[in-house]
Amino acid sequence: MDFIYKRLVENNDELAASALKSQVLDPASKYYGGIIDETGIARASHHSTPVYIAAWAAALVNPDSRFYHSESLAASLELAAAFMLNRQHPDGTISLGSTNYNSPPDTGFVIGGVAQIYQLLAGHDWSVLQPIAAKLKLFLERTIPAMLTGGCHTPNHRWVLTAALAQLYDIFQRPELLARADEWLAEGLDITADGEWTERSNGIYNAVSNVALYHTARVLHRPELLDSVRRNLRMMVYLIHPSGEVVTDYSGRQDFGQTYDMATYYTIYRLMAAHDKDPLFAAMCDYAAAFVKRPDGVNNNALLHVLLYPEVGETLRDLERAELPDQYACMLNQHHPMNEHLNLIDAVGHHLKIQHSSMHLAFGAPVVRIREKDKSITIMPQTPSFFSLRHGKVRLLGIKLSTSFSPGIVKFDQLTAQDGVYRLGVVMEKGYNGPIPQQHLPLSAKGPVSPWYLLPHQHRPMTHLQTHELQVEIKQNSSDWTVRIHSDEREDVFTQLTFILGNEGAAEGENLQDAGDGKYFLKSGSMTYRVEEDSIEISSGAFEHLLPILREDQHPTGCQYVHVNLVTPFDRTFTVRLL
Repeated sequence: MDFIYKRLVENNDELAASALKSQVLDPASKYYGGIIDETGIARASHHSTPVYIAAWAAALVNPDSRFYHSESLAASLELAAAFMLNRQHPDGTISLGSTNYNSPPDTGFVIGGVAQIYQLLAGHDWSVLQPIAAKLKLFLERTIPAMLTGGCHTPNHRWVLTAALAQLYDIFQRPELLARADEWLAEGLDITADGEWTERSNGIYNAVSNVALYHTARVLHRPELLDSVRRNLRMMVYLIHPSGEVVTDYSGRQDFGQTYDMATYYTIYRLMAAHDKDPLFAAMCDYAAAFVKRPDGVNNNALLHVLLYPEVGETLRDLERAELPDQYACMLNQHHPMNEHLNLIDAVGHHLKIQHSSMHLAFGAPVVRIREKDKSITIMPQTPSFFSLRHGKVRLLGIKLSTSFSPGIVKFDQLTAQDGVYRLGVVMEKGYNGPIPQQHLPLSAKGPVSPWYLLPHQHRPMTHLQTHELQVEIKQNSSDWTVRIHSDEREDVFTQLTFILGNEGAAEGENLQDAGDGKYFLKSGSMTYRVEEDSIEISSGAFEHLLPILREDQHPTGCQYVHVNLVTPFDRTFTVRLL
């Protein structure tokens, strides 16, 4: 038995067994048949009960599972299928639970998995499964009105909904499902030439969009959609740290700065490796498989895909594997016309207002990735941190700059590279708002009360506009990185440079002041940060003002922070030495 497949089956059996202990078996409960998750209740969303339905279905049809054709497990599965019908709202939707109630996109996520579960059960020759398949088919059929009318919040939701429409069409053959899918696809795909999706979410939403568009392309016979999937999968080869941790330093979603691995990419690399007969994708599939421990959301369940598409495994077995690169230096999105696109915003007319989402103005920003075996470096503008480094077990999670000018964290908006030097820059502006011209004042201004929020602030003229320029030059040397930071000549701007370190190591230094709660001030000289046998040295410190934190700056928990306090004007060079 193939090692990867064997581990998927074993993990699935363990999950199937554990879920039995968490199923609600009280017929009087509104959650009857559901599986209690980390919230303490059973939910119908794609990371809750449907995940366990997938595990039970995969176990029941798989001769290699210890639950193969288990009638007691089939009875539990039927209760869970009934739970899905009971928790489905009259409009056909389900609710995410943590937010997003009566949610078409979250229903789309569930459809993405339940459609596969239904096809797996309906295609299996065991009569016990047919009533269960019928319940799941009814659940899917009930979702159709919501899929034909429902909207989204985030960019990836569009492709989740499109995939759901395609998968429903695969089962029910209703042409209006195709028409609705075409409405979403008419918006065009939001991906750069180098393969970056709008949300820049290497930990979560890349894989979501990739899997969704794969199924859309498969069912709707739209192979051109796979080009975007290929681009993202090729990009991801360069966005992995030596430990297998995915680069999340610049994400526009909730994976920002969090720890994720390549597990969620296993299925899409597997499907695309077989589709394209691509040795690089095959090697990445094997690599991602090493991180799969438990199923992802039901729409991206690895074992479901293995069982549904056995021919993929046969193709992969005969496919050569490329050697994955562990030494490279590249700049992603270097030629993306980001500024050209941003200059068109005013003409669109939305005034940067959108509900329940972000405009993701950092989409397409360049990212430098450097890998030298066990060393991994990321340099990036448009983010709170502009530099991160991995050296063995040492994690320098970021270097960020904050000032009292804006006030808050500086997000550099330029990144260029020349002769081995990476330069970031920003010119910040801050002015003052004059009185609103008389012709633009509302009637309320002449009333007994003139509320601030009723005044047309957009008509206030700018006065006393001030600018403040900061530049960073980053250079790699034989055993260290130098980070030169210099300001313009504006005086007395409080500035704080912060080195963000993992919580697992120890920070030490003669001039390192412990401020408590994992925060330190490097007042002068150097410090070391050590994790087991790996360490780095950071120099040189400064303590030119006494502020512990600048306004509008934030330091999330779970990290250690080493601050260097500066006052403008300055031209300082810091060194990160690899020991």
